[in-house]
Amino acid sequence: MESTRVGSRFPELFAGLTLLSAALIASSFLWAGAIRNIKRVDDGLLITGSAKRPIKSDYIVWKVAITSQQPTVQAAYKELNSRTERVQRYLKEAKVADSEISLSSLETVAIPELVKERETGKILGYKLSQRLEIRSNQVERYAKLSRQINELINEGIPLTSEPPEYLYNELSKLRIEMIAEATKDAKARAESIAKSTGNRVGGVRSADTGVFQITERNSTAVSNGGSYDTSSIDKDITAVVSVKFGIE
Repeated sequence: MESTRVGSRFPELFAGLTLLSAALIASSFLWAGAIRNIKRVDDGLLITGSAKRPIKSDYIVWKVAITSQQPTVQAAYKELNSRTERVQRYLKEAKVADSEISLSSLETVAIPELVKERETGKILGYKLSQRLEIRSNQVERYAKLSRQINELINEGIPLTSEPPEYLYNELSKLRIEMIAEATKDAKARAESIAKSTGNRVGGVRSADTGVFQITERNSTAVSNGGSYDTSSIDKDITAVVSVKFGIE
């Protein structure tokens, strides 16, 4: 009876409380729905996939340097020219095609006289250098020749044979194929995870291609910026991608 009298005395108060309660209940349902929607939008699996292939270098770059040092430029040039011709004959005898050899410009360095580590202004002589560069797809043959050319040192020719660089010409094509393989690997991993939780993998939401690692065979070396080993003929190339899949 008391509550009835209070209700009749303050009808506006009870009506306002009723409306407020209804509004709070409605807003709670809307907020819960919004949270569910946010989860559905953000739900996903970020998976890293990888692909690895063995490759064999199909191109070689090999550099040889010849030097001469004499009191005059003329004498140094004459001696260097003779030595360069001998190296060229050696390469010709080894069946290296002229089209595979290129000569660089001559490098000339004056050798100053030093007294107590100070230059006196007098020139003691001149050092001239000539570089030959061999480029070819005959990788194995020239790799072997690069180890044999030091025989010329026994003839008194001061030459330096630099370690050859072994390259792979089909990298651009191979990269595309390996990105596809790495993406398939990522999807297979995502499907395995989703299956264990009773879900299904949806579409790709985003993908990020990582760096490529080209290393000598069976190496574990990696670099944050990617790597490209040129010291070995047999290599491994590894591609990595990060893919975000939707979950249904």
